[in-house]
Amino acid sequence: MSSSIDAENTIAFAGIAGANADLACRAQHPYMATLAVPEFDDVFEAVENGTVKYGLIPIENSQAGRVAEIHNILPQSNLHIVSEYLLRIEHHLFGIKGAKIEQVQKVYSHTQALMQCRKNLRALGVQAVLHPDTALAGRDVAQWNDPSKGAICSELAGALYGLELLQKNMEDDSRNQTLFITISREPVDPEEQAGTILTSLIFTARSIPAALYKSLGGFATNGVNLVKLESYIGAGMGGSVQFFITLEGHPRERRVQLALEELGFFSQKTKILGVYPADMKRYG
Repeated sequence: MSSSIDAENTIAFAGIAGANADLACRAQHPYMATLAVPEFDDVFEAVENGTVKYGLIPIENSQAGRVAEIHNILPQSNLHIVSEYLLRIEHHLFGIKGAKIEQVQKVYSHTQALMQCRKNLRALGVQAVLHPDTALAGRDVAQWNDPSKGAICSELAGALYGLELLQKNMEDDSRNQTLFITISREPVDPEEQAGTILTSLIFTARSIPAALYKSLGGFATNGVNLVKLESYIGAGMGGSVQFFITLEGHPRERRVQLALEELGFFSQKTKILGVYPADMKRYG
């Protein structure tokens, strides 16, 4: 990576310029430079070694579900979640400069983008072609310079690669959104009164009857709302099931403290991943 990077003012994301993660970085951290790296592991590494101050990664999509890779990488790191950002995903059809939509025969994009635009693509009568990344599809279509080829990508990617907008909002469902989290070497400690505070953590339930039921019971009895509960078998866990939860509240609050104490009785390997302000778009 370039030695000219201003680490304190840079945020890393996985992909290439114009990806939806790039768009989310620019929207949430408008005064920071963005750094594109190839993989999610590279985002974590850039933050851990101090190349950048923050990293931004997706953890779930409203249509495609959770991003499984993150659930294996995040618990193994020493980084902290410091914020979240909900990005509405908008897919646009682009072609080369001067192209007309009637000329397009093949449309390239990531498999999820093509699935999310399936009805509109069928209505156009074009062939959907899988490509590794939405922004990469835009860059490649620009390089191919063929009016019969189009790309489904973000508005940012279309602008970066000098493409012609042929049709906006190709997505079949306008409610499609991705949840991104910002990770940092240092945690944040938001005030309890500063809007809605979220706490994310992971734990492994003990191997006893009704362990999960008992682990979560304290949240109900103490009036703590859970906004995320996911289970998965983590890498190298020998079949043990790990749980990822996000709750509304700060660990300093008495009700949250009581709920976490009860969780501790029936779980093991509990680790808080971050305490951070909620994106209010979560609540409409």
